Amino acid sequence: MNHLILLFSLFLAPAFADKEGQETNQSFSSNNASHKRLKRAWIWNQMHIKEEIDTPLPHHVGKITSSVSNSNAKYIIEGEYANTIFQVQERSGDVYAFERLDREKKAEYELTALIIDRRNNQSLEPPSKFIIKVYDINDNVPVFVQRVFNGSVPEMSPVGTSVTKVTAVDADDPTVAGHATVTYQVIKGDEYFTVDDSGVIFTTRADLDREHQSTYEIVVKAKDAPGSSGESSTATVIITLTDINDNFPVFKQQSFHFKVPENISVGGEVGRVKVQDIDEPQHRNTKYSFVRGDYRDTFEIVANPYTNEGIIRPKKPLDFEKVAEYKFDIEATDPTVDLRYFKTGSSRSISTVTIEVTDVDEPPVFTKLPYEFKVRENDQEVRTLGSVWAHDPDAAKRKIRFIRRRASPNGDYIRVSDSGIIQLPKPLDREFSSSYNITVAAQEILEDGRPSDRESHAQVHVIVADENDNAPELVYPEEPRVCENAAPGKVIIRISATDKDEVSPRGFFRYSLATEDSNFSLIENYDNTANITVKYGQFNRELAKIHYLPVIISDNGDPDLSSTNTLVISVCKCNEKGNFTFCEERAKQVGVSVQALVAIFVCIFTIIVFFAVIILLILLRKRHKKDLSGLGRNVAEIHEQLVTYDEEGGGEMDTTSYDVSVLNSVRKNGMKAEPMPSPYAQVQKPPVNLTSGAGEMEMMIEVKKDEADNDRDLLPYDTLHIYGYEGAESIAESLSSLGSGSSDSDIDYDFLNDWGPRFKMLAELYGSEPNEDFVY
Repeated sequence: MNHLILLFSLFLAPAFADKEGQETNQSFSSNNASHKRLKRAWIWNQMHIKEEIDTPLPHHVGKITSSVSNSNAKYIIEGEYANTIFQVQERSGDVYAFERLDREKKAEYELTALIIDRRNNQSLEPPSKFIIKVYDINDNVPVFVQRVFNGSVPEMSPVGTSVTKVTAVDADDPTVAGHATVTYQVIKGDEYFTVDDSGVIFTTRADLDREHQSTYEIVVKAKDAPGSSGESSTATVIITLTDINDNFPVFKQQSFHFKVPENISVGGEVGRVKVQDIDEPQHRNTKYSFVRGDYRDTFEIVANPYTNEGIIRPKKPLDFEKVAEYKFDIEATDPTVDLRYFKTGSSRSISTVTIEVTDVDEPPVFTKLPYEFKVRENDQEVRTLGSVWAHDPDAAKRKIRFIRRRASPNGDYIRVSDSGIIQLPKPLDREFSSSYNITVAAQEILEDGRPSDRESHAQVHVIVADENDNAPELVYPEEPRVCENAAPGKVIIRISATDKDEVSPRGFFRYSLATEDSNFSLIENYDNTANITVKYGQFNRELAKIHYLPVIISDNGDPDLSSTNTLVISVCKCNEKGNFTFCEERAKQVGVSVQALVAIFVCIFTIIVFFAVIILLILLRKRHKKDLSGLGRNVAEIHEQLVTYDEEGGGEMDTTSYDVSVLNSVRKNGMKAEPMPSPYAQVQKPPVNLTSGAGEMEMMIEVKKDEADNDRDLLPYDTLHIYGYEGAESIAESLSSLGSGSSDSDIDYDFLNDWGPRFKMLAELYGSEPNEDFVY
């Protein structure tokens, strides 16, 4: 019907347009008589054309008409699609479409109409815009926005539960009734799901079970024009059932059997029982419990959150000798199962567990842990505190030997015999340590007498009770000082005491002065402290700047102990306000540890040894100095003279420098020498035995070399000692001064000073002793 109305309106449009034009012309002609100039206007209706017209091209769209009456008028259209898709007849103004139009591509076209004079192309009317609308026909199939849709719904959901929504789009004009209306229909899987006209998919059954089928694939069809049999499109919808906790766990076996050694640690794993829960892991919450059996206090079952297995662990030590086998029933259940969706059947799963305990060689077992003993300190009579005891828990019942492993404090303060007796080698001192701890090891003795490598340990704790064996000691926070003009009763310092022994809460110290003959007094505060005050006042710094005040402190122990402590009080100068202005510095007592004293003694001993070596070297040097003391010359002259002697060779045979006989005669007679011919020149020297002389000197040199090589402690062997031996062929004996520096001679050699400059050297050598030593 709509199509018919549309076609009828298209046919009548030109007729109405012509009639309207005629009426306009008549009006124009009638008005022309009364007016000289009339307003001109375009005359046409809005143009329409159906899409996809199947008649031959071109298709008539409409007609544009102007009120201008001019035989040379020419119609023109302009616009984007002018003269391509649309063209106009120049004289009649009829508009034609030269292509089939598709409303889904473009629903309307806007063009501009012009009327011009064909002679000069002058515009006869102002341009006017008009619109060509394309009428829709139902020529498009609804299309789904995607080929595959996904949805999910919990399993066991009630009927009518929404799953997901599908959407299809029709490109036809939605303003035309029935052209863009889309309807949906499930054509596959409609026994489980349905869809409404808006595309929402719902469940049609309440027994959808994920454990039976977890996914469903359905097909939905979309079509337009309800009731028509036009074309349609389809889409696939994949629906997944999500899991809910609707299943109980079930044991995979009816019974479980485990073997475990008796020495398994408490909390260790005995074994694992396995269950099957067909729900997804997030909904597996298995709880295990004991149903029957007398050993639920011996074991526990803990669920593994990852594998859902039940781990059996011992809650206390196992003993093969007492119980060799455990048997009990366990149950697996899930308290979080949603009972609304619970399936028919038993909610309990029960299995039997058997645990077989195997025997192992266990270490000894102490009967009492820990061990604690008490003893008074300094008790000379107590030597045995008690004993420890352990036994072999196995059937072999081996003997046990006890050994001390560790001690705190470290040392031989507490001993353990092989039989476990705790002994004291010497009395304990509570002030050193108030408690002593040792670790005792118990070892099994094998049949061959060797100790087993299996051992157990026990802690032994010895508490030392205190006795009053330490006197209290004085404690004062600062050095006591007093003004020399202090008034009587002035508090100098507040003193207290400390005691190494234990002091009871009601314990107190008593303070007193060892002598009353002082300018000080002591006043007790009855809170374990006392005040030292000025007794008479007015101290005299000229007589004493420091006072030593002995203070006696007693405790209330049994027996009562006391100590005398010296309080050193300085007398100071003060200003008018009583502030100290000047005090003597007094030596502070510094305590030195035993290690420091040992180090000091070692240093002192090292210094003494060092100085002893230095003194020994000095004495050895003085010994050589003494040999040079009679020379009266410096070291350079001595070496120069010795170098001169070195030219003499092997004796005195090759020199005539001195008349030795004259010297000898003067030495014997003490007379003044007279000039006379030298008898030494007339003396016949013995024949020279070169071989003998050379051999004797060579022998002497070799002996000296050997002494120097073998004795590293001697001083360097220099040229001074070489001339201690001058050969055996000199009849004048030795002229060297090295052997003549004796002070035992009673001959006066002062007369040599009168012999002239030639005997000056001898006069110096045999003259008076030098007053000072020469050091080289």
